[in-house]
Amino acid sequence: MSALQGRRVVVTRQKSQAGGLVETLQAKGATVLEVPAIDIVPPSDIGPLDEALESLDRYDWVVLTSANTVNAVLSRLTVLGLYPKLGSETRRVASVGPATTAALRSSFPEDRRVLEPKTDFRAAGLLDAFSKERLKGRRMLVPASSEAREELAAGLRGMGAVVEVVAAYSTIEPPGLEEAVGRCLEQGFDLALFASPSAVEAFARSAGDRAAGVPAAVIGPTTEAAARAAGLNVRGVASPSTLEALVATAERVLGGHS
Repeated sequence: MSALQGRRVVVTRQKSQAGGLVETLQAKGATVLEVPAIDIVPPSDIGPLDEALESLDRYDWVVLTSANTVNAVLSRLTVLGLYPKLGSETRRVASVGPATTAALRSSFPEDRRVLEPKTDFRAAGLLDAFSKERLKGRRMLVPASSEAREELAAGLRGMGAVVEVVAAYSTIEPPGLEEAVGRCLEQGFDLALFASPSAVEAFARSAGDRAAGVPAAVIGPTTEAAARAAGLNVRGVASPSTLEALVATAERVLGGHS
């Protein structure tokens, strides 16, 4: 029997991306409380992304850091009436990890030559993968969240690349989040799962003083740092940074092996 049997688990991913996670948890006997902490919306200024996509031939690399980025880029290419392909004979594509690569393969099936970290599916791992490439003078397009952190771009510039970061999407708190978080805290739960720093921060803002000590399992060190800064009780950190590992981490924590 899974350690998740009969446990109340909070899922904070947006509904469009939580389906597989919710189903897996429920199949293992968990009662899932869905509290989407963020919504994905277009950036306030879509112009820089459109301009970059209209002139992809300027770039040697397109670097993708999330499935949200892949979806946003495909959406804009479709709106602009451009052929949905990112790579070419002279331009390569990089992905931060399996979830992003899966979205890439689904949205851009002709892009087969993808650079991806072997194990560390975050900025540090992607930088390590790039360390084996010749980047001096290479022009790199990095579409990302408007709230993206600087680690990846700074690291690539440190390797000599010419990096252009453009906002592909923004994250906002969904309407009614504070009320949803309040109900969740009143009902009680065994563990909350977080897959991004933005979800942590939105949940914690809505919880206010009650965020302190919330039992949490998170994806990767970046989300862990955000959770600890918010005062959450981080019981487990998924490694590698995948949803499958997050479920396994939740089982380990609730089974008393944190």
